[in-house]
Amino acid sequence: MQRILSPRNSRLLKKFALSNTLVAFDFDGTLAPIVRNRHRAAIRLSTRNLLAKLAALYPCVVISGRAQKDVQRRLLGIGIRRIVGNHGIEPWSTSPALEEAVRRWIPLLTDKLRQFGGVAIEDKRFSVAVHYRSELRKQEARATIAAAARKLGAVRLVNGKQVVNILPTGTPHKGLALKREILKRGCTKAIYIGDDDTDEDVFALPDRGRLLTIRVGLNRSSLARYYIRSQSEIDRIIHKLIESRAESAMRP
Repeated sequence: MQRILSPRNSRLLKKFALSNTLVAFDFDGTLAPIVRNRHRAAIRLSTRNLLAKLAALYPCVVISGRAQKDVQRRLLGIGIRRIVGNHGIEPWSTSPALEEAVRRWIPLLTDKLRQFGGVAIEDKRFSVAVHYRSELRKQEARATIAAAARKLGAVRLVNGKQVVNILPTGTPHKGLALKREILKRGCTKAIYIGDDDTDEDVFALPDRGRLLTIRVGLNRSSLARYYIRSQSEIDRIIHKLIESRAESAMRP
């Protein structure tokens, strides 16, 4: 992985700024810092102001593991073209049958995990997130969550930062969501910034020089080609993209 903000990669950002480029972000850990209480997650005022400027220059989307409405209210008024929720499921692949299947998981998970006082089960309608950030017995909790999930039937597990996401198999993932948005916007290139395992479905897409993948935090096992050092650098990368587009607009 290479650091995208290093001087030698400034030309790469300018190359994407010259093109019809879609800019896509994850939310938690990318646009917003990770917080102990997930309900208090929010982007900084500086990030909000920069993101609004970016959205006026590039088509911008957010692809999050959170429910779509949850993210929409946190980014209200910024000018984001599309907010995709539930790891790529919302808004295209929702259905009453899918919602009902997920609803049946909740009592089963509650029964299997009641021994852990620090585990919280989040019902996101079309998927479930089991958080164990507040649990002291983290390793035991994680193993029990995985075992309980296997009892639910055909599910896909995606690990996050002290959370296990449980999704129905066969539903779209973030990579498919990004491809859909690229086609819908008629873009020729895309930039995607994310921070954990839920974003690897995007990082695994073939780039062919048209996809710039950036991970928050250096992780050599990631399929992302570039990284920023920490979430606190998100303002710097957004500013660079704004600056690069402004410079490209001045060229004859």
